[in-house]
Order: sequence, then structure tokens, then C-alpha cells
Amino acid sequence: MPDIGFLNGRFMPLEETLVPVEDRGFQFGDGVYEVIRTYHGRPFQLDAHLARLERSAKGIELPVPVQTREWQGYVVEGIRRGGYAESKVYIQLTRGVAPRDHLFPAAARPTAVMTIREMQPLNPALRSAGVAAVTVEDLRWGRCDIKSVNLLPNVMARQRAKESGAFEAIFVRGGEVTEGTVSNVMLVRGGVLMTEPAGARILSGVTRAIVLALARKEGVSVQERAVGLDELRGADEVLLTGTTVEILPVVRLDGAPVGTGKPGALTARLSAWFQDSLG
Repeated sequence: MPDIGFLNGRFMPLEETLVPVEDRGFQFGDGVYEVIRTYHGRPFQLDAHLARLERSAKGIELPVPVQTREWQGYVVEGIRRGGYAESKVYIQLTRGVAPRDHLFPAAARPTAVMTIREMQPLNPALRSAGVAAVTVEDLRWGRCDIKSVNLLPNVMARQRAKESGAFEAIFVRGGEVTEGTVSNVMLVRGGVLMTEPAGARILSGVTRAIVLALARKEGVSVQERAVGLDELRGADEVLLTGTTVEILPVVRLDGAPVGTGKPGALTARLSAWFQDSLG
């Protein structure tokens, strides 16, 4: 089945989806993006993802060339054209093509790109056994709530994790845990679920919001507050949440076991509640 590309209102084979070298997304990282997956062939939480895309664009004063209703139609059509049982949809908006200059171009037209590929689910063995993570200093810019295409710190940290034999790198800023390179981070201590609050220090994930809502619905005590690195290292359970990882237990942190060194009970319940919510 074909990977599908989309550029400024037109569908085409992915390999034909090209943008000029002076696109500001390439020159400056002047753009934002979203990643959406399907369940049972349907885009999951599409409205929430598109709303965040619009917030991110507004955060960098980027005009949105495609409105939400249009994106909804384009996403559904792209998934249909791909024909995969499950798809991963990537959307990117940039400020467009203009001669290289730091100032916003006066007349550039924003570039709207989308790709549709087959969704490759996480290996079930990782979910059942848990994964390792390492902590790294958070060197990212001060507006992590904007889903910017500027991902070099994430790339460097994720590579460090891989070279350490770990799945994920967890950012720490000023001694406090923020999030992972591709995930939000939660921990459990004494039955309480804790995580960094939504704000400029993290990209508050769509899956994160669902997990917190499910936990509260099921009577779990939840604290959204700054969490110290010492609390993370002393946690009973650590878990990652995200569009592609869903809910993933962390069983080793910086080479040391988390809790018992096995996936925890609350993490397992949260994962089951999440799967049940998918219908």
C-alpha cells in the first residue's frame, strides 16, 4: 500500500511531496506539527490534536492556512487513500517559502504538509516487561507547550538514551522532572499519581489528558505539580504516556530498578482503563 503525501491542498505519492530549500521550516525550524494515530481505522482524538496544532501556530504567530473542518476532511481522505489497517498521520505547518531572513516575511504563504504511513505499534514485549530510561538535562527553549519542529535537543537526548541501552530520555530542569523526548512522564508514590502540570515547561499530551481523566474517574489520587528528581528515583512506579507509546511502564532509571523492577499495579490498571476507553 502507498505512503501518502499532501502539500498545500493536494494529495500525491509521499516521494513526490517536496518543498523548496528556502522553506522556513527547513531554514529556521519555523513551524509546528502534530502526530495522530488511528484505532480501528479512525483518527484518535482528531479534534484535540487539531486544536493543539492551532494553539501552537498561534503561539508562534503563524497564520493557519487550513481550518479545522478542512483538516478533518483531509485527514480522513488521506487515511482512506493509504488503505492501511492502522495509520500514523503527521501534519506540519511552516511560515512558508521566502529568501532567508530572520524577520517574518511580509508575503510568504504558509506551507501545509501531511504524510500518512502505516502505524507500527509498539512491541507488546516492551509493554509487558517495561523499558529503561535515562535522565538528561533539559536544554530546550522556554515554550515547550508549543509543538515546534525544533527538536534537536530531543534528538540528541533520545540518541543518548539509545546509546545507553534505554528506550527513553527524561528531561530534568533545575532538579525537577519535566517530560520525555517523545512522551509525558508520570510517577506513582504511595498510590498517588504525580506529573508535571500543564504549562510552558512541557507539551501537555492528548494521551496525558486522557490518562489523568481516567485516573480521577476511577478514584486515583492525582497531583499535578513539580516533581523532583529524587522523587522520580524513589518512585514505586514510573510510566510514559504518548500517542505512539500509549502507556508504557519504566522499570529501570539511570541503571537502577524502579520500585520492584517490574511494571507496577497502577500502571497496569491505567493501561487497561485506557484500552477499554478505545471501544
